[in-house]
Amino acid sequence: MKNDLLQRGTVIPAHPLALTAERKLDERRQRALSRYYLAAGAGGLAVGVHTTQFRIHDPKCGLLRPVLTLAAEEMNRAEKLRAEPLVRVAGICGKTAQAVCEARLARELGYQLGLVNLGAFPGAPIAELLDHCRAIAEEIGLFGFYLQPAVGGVLLPIEFWRGFCEIDNARAIKVAAFNRYLTLHVMRAVAESGRDDIALYTGNDDNIVLDLVTPFSFQVGNQFVARRFVGGLLGQWAVWTSRAVGLLAECHRQVAAGGSASPEMLTTAVQLTDANAAIFDAANDFSGCVPGIHEVLRRQGLLAGNWCLDEDETLGPGQAAEIDRVLAAYGHLRDDDWVAKNLDDWLNG
Repeated sequence: MKNDLLQRGTVIPAHPLALTAERKLDERRQRALSRYYLAAGAGGLAVGVHTTQFRIHDPKCGLLRPVLTLAAEEMNRAEKLRAEPLVRVAGICGKTAQAVCEARLARELGYQLGLVNLGAFPGAPIAELLDHCRAIAEEIGLFGFYLQPAVGGVLLPIEFWRGFCEIDNARAIKVAAFNRYLTLHVMRAVAESGRDDIALYTGNDDNIVLDLVTPFSFQVGNQFVARRFVGGLLGQWAVWTSRAVGLLAECHRQVAAGGSASPEMLTTAVQLTDANAAIFDAANDFSGCVPGIHEVLRRQGLLAGNWCLDEDETLGPGQAAEIDRVLAAYGHLRDDDWVAKNLDDWLNG
């Protein structure tokens, strides 16, 4: 299904999981998060992804359907006030049988796209990975996903991405490799494929702004072909989302005006990467990535705590102090005042 907003590019927050102190689903705050993102101007939500915690895909956990359903209900409600459909992305995990079942569930709940996590296939041959993607594509539009190995991803060579681009129902790719060389593999494969209908989304939370303003140009035959990231599907955009919406709009404006990023935008790029290093716990190999997102949302009042399903998944050593530092330094990246004004409505609406 074609989605014009997906193609133009939008802000898609990677939706966190709201838990009580007993590590049970906090439905009230889960809905409040969705309402926050949609009120902030996000063009869609990605649910059941890394930021939502992959553990919800374990059938013993029993949270995948409820969490997908809550977000779908809030998107249904928000769409009544919109002229354009939201982009609905569901994370897809596991081996092929599980992944196909999850894709079918997501489609039944109104999701258009499945963000395919290939973490269950370490060392698998490319042909097996592509067969897996083709099976999922029978159920739902494919949103390719290059997840960095540090948080459970697998290396995906350019040959994989060339094959991915040959799948008719491939609709988008999120590049979250956190690696310039691997990012180039994806961009080059798309450029060489000749397809201009695969929407490219940055998931490189360490390089958001530069991804969004850079033309990726490659020689294809006798000419150079450029592809661009049009939007972001990001854990970083699960916080300070109203500012992210403004940032993407400004990136789009500067690209349309000639493609040269302003000095101010380049400064923002560095500041956002610095903030992300603290929130994602880069100093500890990203072990506190999800709790870091939760901690920022807790301080805004959107979450009651920074708890994760895994009791051992906590803020890393020194991470709280780093979050203190970036919060103090980069007030212009934050949307705390706006959140405070609307928080009661989102919690009680």
